[in-house]
Amino acid sequence: MLQVFFVILHSMKRFPFILMAVLLMAACGQSYQETKRQTRAQQKKLWREDSAALKIAVMPTLDCMPFYVAQERGIFDQLGVNVRLKFFTAQMDCDTAMQRGRVEVSITDLVRAERLQKQGTPLRYIAATNTYWQLITRRQARLRQLKDLDDKMVAMTRYSATDLLSDALVDSAKLKTERVFRVQINDVLVRLQMLQTNTMDALFMTEPQATAARVAKHRVLMDTRQMDLQLGVIVACERPLANEKRQEQLDLMVKAYNQACDSLNDKGLPAYRGLIEKYLSLKPAVVDSLPQLKFPHAQPPRQHDIDRAAQWLKDK
Repeated sequence: MLQVFFVILHSMKRFPFILMAVLLMAACGQSYQETKRQTRAQQKKLWREDSAALKIAVMPTLDCMPFYVAQERGIFDQLGVNVRLKFFTAQMDCDTAMQRGRVEVSITDLVRAERLQKQGTPLRYIAATNTYWQLITRRQARLRQLKDLDDKMVAMTRYSATDLLSDALVDSAKLKTERVFRVQINDVLVRLQMLQTNTMDALFMTEPQATAARVAKHRVLMDTRQMDLQLGVIVACERPLANEKRQEQLDLMVKAYNQACDSLNDKGLPAYRGLIEKYLSLKPAVVDSLPQLKFPHAQPPRQHDIDRAAQWLKDK
């Protein structure tokens, strides 16, 4: 009996501590539930904000610099347009985001844009870009002319500007199509890595990856600037633009884009070294070697280039 009494007494001494532990657990439980509610509310808020914003698919390429400048220098904010930049490393992923309604504006090329429209995604051409492509071969391969690509591998993306250019190199060098092995490598950063690791014989590249390759002493065999071809383009999906608010956002985005182009042309790329390093992930030596490009205001692409892309797709 006495033993039972001491057990009860001992339990009563521990009761305040047990009670405190229970209260703390309850408080933690309430905090967890409250946190969950706050998290859900925050997620809904972010979703609403993202849904209302004009979303632009961009890549780590120089043709996207006006968007990066407009974002980082507050030009979008000054004009009162809410923009979200969505980052991709493959043009095909930008196109998929456009098809699925995840973005309203995208960087791409005329071949892919024409194909998207044939597949049922109506687009509006917003601006021709200063994009050009170079065909670059690894220096160890000792490939000095296009004809040397016989029985060699070329990295490209199917149904894109690089696919059209692959046909152009075959025709120019009078090679048999089946003797140039086209390997689909969509990611621009992976392409550069494959060149650096001697995995691929030749690769189509835009800037700044082309500069990185040239700095590493790899050889340029082909340059679209010598072919009267301007295939880079910025497009907007037509369906969202039926909404007056979206159209207003697009108009302001174009205005911001043009202001950013003016700044880039006036100050030059060196003035934006920090942005280049941030968004394009380049080594200092590559940044120092970038070409001095002009960034034109938003103007639709030339009909000649659109026709060239459309005809190539038709022939395919």
